[in-house]
Amino acid sequence: MLALTSHAYRLGVMIELSERTKANMDVVLEETCRQLPYGGDHDSRRFIAERLIEAAQSGHSTLGELGIIARRALAELKGKGS
Repeated sequence: MLALTSHAYRLGVMIELSERTKANMDVVLEETCRQLPYGGDHDSRRFIAERLIEAAQSGHSTLGELGIIARRALAELKGKGS
C-alpha cells in the first residue's frame, strides 16, 4: 500500500487527493512493483511512489496516466541497475 497522507502539496499549497486517486496510485504501485524481484525493495517502491505523488499533484490521476508514470520510473530504476 502506498504510504500517503490524504494531502499533497502543489506550489506550497496543500491539496487533498481524492480517494479514487489514492486508490489508483495504490493499484499502479502494486502492479508495477510486481515486475521487481520480491515486489521491490523499500527504496525502489519509494522512488516509484514519489513519481506517482508528483504526477497526482500535477493532476494526473487516471490508471492510464499513473501507469505510464510508474512504467517510466521503473525503466529509470532498471537503467540505474536497481
